[in-house]
Amino acid sequence: MNTDQIKGTLKDAAGKVQQKTGEVFDSPEQQAKGAAKQVEGKTQKAYGDVKEVAKDATK
Repeated sequence: MNTDQIKGTLKDAAGKVQQKTGEVFDSPEQQAKGAAKQVEGKTQKAYGDVKEVAKDATK
């Protein structure tokens, strides 16, 4: 695993928490921010996955 995979996974999890918190407190703004953070995290993790595949391919 590389740092992009780890950071992406953490951002995704934090986004889920933020979105659920927004739902509990009836805050559409927090729900949207949480959803955006999840997308950002999944994108970063996917980038990290590609880096790993590229690194493994060069071995």
